[in-house]
Amino acid sequence: MEKLSFLTEDQVRVVRERFGSPVFVYDQNTLERRAREVLHFPNAFGLTARYAMKALPTAAIIKVLTDTGLHIDASSGFEAERALRAGVPPEKIQITAQQIPADFKELVEKGVLYNSCSLHQLQHYGEHFPGSKVTVRINPGLGSGHSNRTNVGGPSSSFGIWHEHLPQLYEIAARYHLTVTGMHTHIGSGSDPDVWVNVVKLSLGIAAKMPDVRTLSLGGGYKVARMNYEKDADLQVIGKKVVPEFEAFAREHGRKLHLEVEPGTYLAANCGAVVATIIDMVNTGAEGYKFLKVDSGMTEVLRPSLYGAQHPIVVVPQQAEPRGVEYYLVAGHCCESGDVLTPEPGNPEGLKTRMLTHARIGDALVIEGAGAYCSGMASKHYNSFPEGAEVLLTTTGELKLIRKRQSLDQVIENEIIA
Repeated sequence: MEKLSFLTEDQVRVVRERFGSPVFVYDQNTLERRAREVLHFPNAFGLTARYAMKALPTAAIIKVLTDTGLHIDASSGFEAERALRAGVPPEKIQITAQQIPADFKELVEKGVLYNSCSLHQLQHYGEHFPGSKVTVRINPGLGSGHSNRTNVGGPSSSFGIWHEHLPQLYEIAARYHLTVTGMHTHIGSGSDPDVWVNVVKLSLGIAAKMPDVRTLSLGGGYKVARMNYEKDADLQVIGKKVVPEFEAFAREHGRKLHLEVEPGTYLAANCGAVVATIIDMVNTGAEGYKFLKVDSGMTEVLRPSLYGAQHPIVVVPQQAEPRGVEYYLVAGHCCESGDVLTPEPGNPEGLKTRMLTHARIGDALVIEGAGAYCSGMASKHYNSFPEGAEVLLTTTGELKLIRKRQSLDQVIENEIIA
């Protein structure tokens, strides 16, 4: 049976009383500890660590992480603008996006870095900034991930310039007198250090064909153990395996490559939890299940419905008292059959019960591991549910509101009745 990670049961009760339900709670201590781990990633010739802000783009979280020394990886022009508004200097923001921002030129002129992710994007950059330096994202021809929905490399992925298209890349670069000084790649590689070594060798092999490249970004994809049976990536072990490959490249090619990494999940996943309330209970008979229905679901945590992803779940009674355990399925509040928080691992179509504290209507239910790709990726406004509030548990133990609960008026404020 899962246990609370950074909150106590008494804090869960206080959170509901002060901020309502559902509400995200983030732990500053966890955020800063993970940031220090990333900033100490072993490297041969220097390191820039970027926070992939799509994982959790709330301004207060961006400030906590950038105050530790992290830079920002933005996946859209809008994210870059959010980072600027959160106080991040433009030169510490890099855009790596599927879509060219509408204000692309203005952002680059402010000093925001831009990483070209296709031949079309590279040409667009050259048309606006001829004679400049540029970085490019390369699809190395290999991918990884627990499903095709999370795979960001290989022939089934649209991310980056295909590695066999370097001649076309350099044709565009020559046309606009661009110097390609940085190569970016990201395929996600989990926690196995030997897999990371293979990724690095593959990436360095491509960088060897790009004579002006001085920076190599390996992206993110460091495995995070949300569940107690999963294994966390050890950045020290991975980094120490990677360093010799960069040193060997320097000896062979005379170039000391600066390393960049850009984790999101690794930094944010286990810093966050959703405090929800059990609003109903349903029993589907002797051959069926006992369901707990909560006032949250895919409107806050979409990953289980999308991937069959697993999140620790803990029932917290309204008052401290001894109780037994039961096996339950947990359903969200959306009128949607896929709004289930306890799917079969890796299979959003399947169901798997959890052993939880014996529950009653009105108890709190805490969804752990909800810091990354939850608030930032949820099915917002489905069934017209407003966005929940967000709270930061500071290093001094204070609970501070960092995003107000949305109202229905805010949900519909841009609607026009013809």
